[in-house]
Formats: sequence, structure tokens, C-alpha cells
Amino acid sequence: MKIGARKEFCGEFIIPGDKSITHRAIMFNAAASGEAAVTNALMGEDCLSTAACMRALGAEVAVEGDTIRVRGAETFRDAECYCGNSGTTMRLLMGLVAGRNVNVVLTGDPSLSARPMERVAKPLRLLGADIRTEGGKAPVTIGKTKLTGREVDTAVPSAQVKSALILAALGADGETFVHEAVKTRDHTERMLAAMGADLCVLGNAVRVKKSRLKCADVEVPGDISSAAYFMALGALRGETLCRNVGINPTRTGILTVFDRMGVEYALENKRMVCGEPVADIRVRKSALKAVNISGDIMPALIDELPVIAVLCAYAEGESVITGAEELRVKESDRIRTTAEMLSAFGGDIREREDGFVIRGKKSLLGGNADSHLDHRIAMSAAVALAASEQGGEIRNAECVNISFPGFYSMLG
Repeated sequence: MKIGARKEFCGEFIIPGDKSITHRAIMFNAAASGEAAVTNALMGEDCLSTAACMRALGAEVAVEGDTIRVRGAETFRDAECYCGNSGTTMRLLMGLVAGRNVNVVLTGDPSLSARPMERVAKPLRLLGADIRTEGGKAPVTIGKTKLTGREVDTAVPSAQVKSALILAALGADGETFVHEAVKTRDHTERMLAAMGADLCVLGNAVRVKKSRLKCADVEVPGDISSAAYFMALGALRGETLCRNVGINPTRTGILTVFDRMGVEYALENKRMVCGEPVADIRVRKSALKAVNISGDIMPALIDELPVIAVLCAYAEGESVITGAEELRVKESDRIRTTAEMLSAFGGDIREREDGFVIRGKKSLLGGNADSHLDHRIAMSAAVALAASEQGGEIRNAECVNISFPGFYSMLG
């Protein structure tokens, strides 16, 4: 995919539905009683993998344009579920099916099969789950067993781990308390509460009791992780307005980084949609300053770090990003692939074990880079090339369909 250089980039964009919320809306409704419509759903390959898995377990899931209609199956059947490239699908299903008296095997593509699954399996076993992995990775086999609630601390600051435990706790006897040291995205808690779960959030802990869910319609807000690419282009090359973007406070770490870097932006038309805060985000060309990013903010911006690294490559001064070792176990090793991508375009970036050191320049020359079949690397590369002097080419660029079908046409 060739990306031309743009001296100016201005536009208004309707951002596709949030991937995290779409996953959950399909999965939770498929495990509930009744019927529901999920509107403005993201039709990326990952979310369609979730839909296919829920069908395999016995739910009815129909795709109609950007609406997904779900008839729940309160009782699941034994199944083999192919999760494609979707870590969210596999990890959340590990919790959802653990206490439902079924035998399930979860498989994935080669990329997903190389990602760590014991981080979810190990805490689920504390509730009594029968979960087996192969060398800590997929395929994952879940057997029939009875779960009992207890207090569990999540060793990894991950919304996927937390969500899997909460979902398992819905089928466990007694109470379960899930504690996390750093608060992660809370879409699971918000949605399950709206669907009738006996659930209470207590600071960085969630108390859950055995519950039956009722289907609920969900209008999915735009995904701030997808909006980030057009927001970055506004900051670099002109002015962009991304409409209907979710601004859940557990997801807006990129806005905190914008504040630190001196990015000029505004949240317009703020409102609540299905329990999630939403706004239109306007970003204008800005004089960027270097930034240090570390610590507790990481869970709120982990998906945006590759495109934040692109902004740092254009910022004045030296930026340091630490505490981002979670990037090593994404669709690619995003520390390595982000560094390779920016270096190929003429950036000054040094890889660290848990992040980067980036010395900003007034411009990047451009060039060619490989996505390594990672959608966020491909889209971050597109931003860097559009803002570069000469543009360039992205190899294996079609992987953006995992989370953002139509990204390149919208960019054009």
C-alpha cells in the first residue's frame, strides 16, 4: 500500500464502532436471555471472530449492515471455537465458558497461538476452572467443572484478565472479588451491570455474585483507538474532527499525552450513550513537545503507543516511554516493530526492554516498512508516511481489516 505525503490534512470523520465494546456486546448478549441489537458495531475480523464463536456455542448471531442481532443461549453446547487473530475473543471466552458445564476448545491463527494465555488461565484456576494450555499458549481446553468465588488479585494490569475473571464469577457459587493494582478499562463492568449482573465496583476492585444476564441493546460509540490515527494527523498536518468517539476515562490516556505534548484539541458535544461517555474530538496542528510516559497511565493508552511514538518522532526534544513491556506480546512485538518502522522512515528511535527513547525531528523522510501483520503498526506507519516528506509504502498493509476496515479509503 503506497501512502503519499500530505502537506495539509484536514477532514471530518465518522469513526467505526469501538472494538472492545463490540466484542463484549456480542459475547455478553449471546450468553443472556432474550434478544438484542448491537448498532454501529465494528465489522472488523476480530469482532466477526467473536460472532462466529458465539454461534458455535449455540447463540444466534446475525449481521445486518453495521447492526448485529443476537438471540442469547443461556445454556452453551460443547464446541471448538476458532478465535482467528483476536486475543480479546479467546481470553474473555476462557472466563465465560469456564463455569458453564461445557467442554470447549479455543484455537487461533499462528499469531494468536504465539500469545500468552496462562496469564488468564492461572487466576481462573483459583476459582476452580479446568483450563489447560499448551506450553502456556493456545489451543486452550476448558472442561466441565464447578466454580467457587474467592478473592483474586490480577498479576497483569489487563482488562482482558479482569474481564475473564468477572465472567467466570457470574457462574461461581458465593462472592468473587477481583482486585487490580492499576485500574483498567471498565467496559465489562458497565455493560454487565446494565444487563442485570449482581456486580459492584469498589475502587480498583469488583465484587461479583452468581447472576443471570438479560439481553440489552447496545449502541457502540466510535473507537478512540481508531480515532487516534486521524487525531494524530490533525496535530501534525492541519485539523481533524472525529465524531461520536467514546471517551471512557479508562481509555483516554492519549488525551493526557496530548496535554503533556502541547496538542491543541477540544471535546465537543459531550454526552452519554448506553452508559458510555461520548464526544466529538477536534484536533488542530500543534507545536509538539517531547514527553515522558510511564507507570499507571499505560493501561489507558497501550493500544495507542505506536501512533504516540510517531508523534514523538516529530516532537521537539527527547521522549522516553517506559513501563510498556505489554507491547512485546501483542499481534507483533510492538516495541521492536514500532522501532523498525520509524527507523525505516528516518526517525531517531532507540528500543528499550520496556519502551523507547525517541529524539524528535522536524520531519521524517519516508520510505518503506512492513506491518508484520499488525494492524496498529500498519495504521501508525500510514500516519508517519502521510506526514513525511516523500511518503512511502507499507507491506502487508491489509491487516488493518482486523480493527478498521476502510481505513485507507478514509485516509484518502
